[in-house]
Amino acid sequence: MSVPADSERGLLEAVRRIAEEVAAAAADDVDRNARFPAEALEALRGAGALSAAVPEALGGQGASLETIARCCFELGRRCSSTAMVFAMHQIQVLTIARHLDGAPWFESYLRELHQEQRLIASATSEVGTGGDMSRSIAAATPEGEGVLSFEKQAPTVSYGAHADDLLTTLRRTPDAEPGDQVLALTKSGQAELEPAGAWDTLGMRGTCSPGFLVRARFASEQVLAAPFAEVMNQSMVPLSHILWSHVWLGIATDAFERARAFLRASARRRPGEPLPAAARLSHVMAELTLLRGEVSQALHDFQADDVDDRARLMTMASVLRFNNLKLAASEHAPSVCAGALEVVGIVGYRNDTPYSVGRHLRDALSARLMVANERLHATDAALLLIAKEP
Repeated sequence: MSVPADSERGLLEAVRRIAEEVAAAAADDVDRNARFPAEALEALRGAGALSAAVPEALGGQGASLETIARCCFELGRRCSSTAMVFAMHQIQVLTIARHLDGAPWFESYLRELHQEQRLIASATSEVGTGGDMSRSIAAATPEGEGVLSFEKQAPTVSYGAHADDLLTTLRRTPDAEPGDQVLALTKSGQAELEPAGAWDTLGMRGTCSPGFLVRARFASEQVLAAPFAEVMNQSMVPLSHILWSHVWLGIATDAFERARAFLRASARRRPGEPLPAAARLSHVMAELTLLRGEVSQALHDFQADDVDDRARLMTMASVLRFNNLKLAASEHAPSVCAGALEVVGIVGYRNDTPYSVGRHLRDALSARLMVANERLHATDAALLLIAKEP
């Protein structure tokens, strides 16, 4: 076995152990108190997992997307909030790493991220854009030679109060059109986040994602050179849908496993008696299989396009492909969790049993709201009328 393969196997084993021993133990408390999963993130830092996607040449592990996705799945099975924080961080790291273009500041930053295990959050949504990430109101404003600033009203910044650094979408200049965007990375001490609300939600409570008024002052070299339209289509959007869907698959898988464990325990208590709920569990398994297949195939499709011709990721066919991944995964995952609840019944409805799936269902329901499904359906409907690609 090659050294990189050994390294990736070690990373996955470490993350799986953290999921089982740390994240799972705190998951109910994280959910109940809507608190950041600090102990799990500290354990991931200790394992060097926050720099898993940093290229080996810059000190990181250079882990494959497949390995990072599997880490998201393992964490998702034990603590949805931990998994989503990990996934969002890796999306930012991968996005930067894939669009470095030899920029010295960003290369130095990734080395620092590896050494210090820094956590990156993002501010890509903005009040006034209707949830459209491809438009910005806030702009990178010159404040003197080589210095920029911005002020942005972000309706959500997941784990913003707990992150070290922030990746933000902005108009390129104050005179630029809303769609002429760039990504700026600000470090702790350069940005001020003024809370604009609380985070008391139905699910994903530990992601701690209230709104913030973000103000920052930073060097112009902290702006990625690549246009955001390119970064968004080649990296940020497909990577988000792929890693999010692995988190949702993890949630749904654990809900299914709890339902199966409940039925097995029931069968042991009443040997030979029929279990009507077993047929319902079979239906749940069928839907989970569909979800697993869609998530796996989308990862394969992205990797194939990325290796063969990254420009294909800019096509309308690619946009449709990964929008559909998000739509399918965000609908199947809560359906699996709801099906598991029907199998288990009142024991699964209660929060004080080993078969409880209430947290799973509540967390999975958030999937439809992370880039609202209706917005994606509207985008797909428009593209289907003009797209020539199959």
